[in-house]
Amino acid sequence: MHAFVLGGSKNIGYFSALRLLQQGTTVTFLLRSTSVFDSDEHIQPFVRNGKAQLVHGDALNHDDVRNAWEAAIQAGGGKVDVVIFTIGGKPSFSMSRGFFLDPPDLCTRSLINVLSTLPDALRAPDTQPHFVIITSMGITAESHSSVPLALKPLYSSVLPAAHADKLCMERILAYLAGLSWSSKDTPRQEILPRGWQSTPGLLGEGELKHVVIMRPALLTDGECRGDEAGKPGKAPYRSKKDGNLSSGYRVSRKDVAHFVVQEVLPHWSEWEGFGVVLAY
Repeated sequence: MHAFVLGGSKNIGYFSALRLLQQGTTVTFLLRSTSVFDSDEHIQPFVRNGKAQLVHGDALNHDDVRNAWEAAIQAGGGKVDVVIFTIGGKPSFSMSRGFFLDPPDLCTRSLINVLSTLPDALRAPDTQPHFVIITSMGITAESHSSVPLALKPLYSSVLPAAHADKLCMERILAYLAGLSWSSKDTPRQEILPRGWQSTPGLLGEGELKHVVIMRPALLTDGECRGDEAGKPGKAPYRSKKDGNLSSGYRVSRKDVAHFVVQEVLPHWSEWEGFGVVLAY
């Protein structure tokens, strides 16, 4: 199996890629700095043996993404089985602007670049990769109403800019995968301009056949509970398809990666086409 990972220099993308490498999967990383793993004792063995391929480039750059696709196909022997997209921005703060994301369309533009440069060899339904896209819980009007009361100030003050970007990502995915979309959720035009559906090379409505959208709760840097011995048959976290989880406060980045690699990918048919909320 070969995976193409975007956003894999750290956090969920990194932990997911490392798990895949440890299972024998080969991985192509698109990285703004290929030196990011120079001192990484976990990744370096896979770089040396050729299992991990590091491609220099920026997901905001259309040509860089196209080149990374070409490298991934070559490394995968003509195919790419899995795409893990975990790109995300950290909000900045200023007295005049409050919390903001720079650029405001980081995730949205990167995702459009990925889906509009999809190589011809991977466009047919039976050759399309399995796409796992990380967004967030609480970004739609309905899901925001289910955010625990204690977290609402954080979601309403610090995260709106990042969530506006991720909402636009979800709008793109809903259109391309033929998923339902609420009229209550209006993408901001400065992030997702009108006419985006006509982006050259972008798949058409309903043409993205294999996608799972992950919507984790507030992310933490905690350990992976999924690797700890627990009660047989009882997961250390809760998941729900296309719905909301009550009292879904948080989940660690390592556990999101655990769920993606240990649950979603090996049981793909159970999760395909759904948005999945994950929380403790």
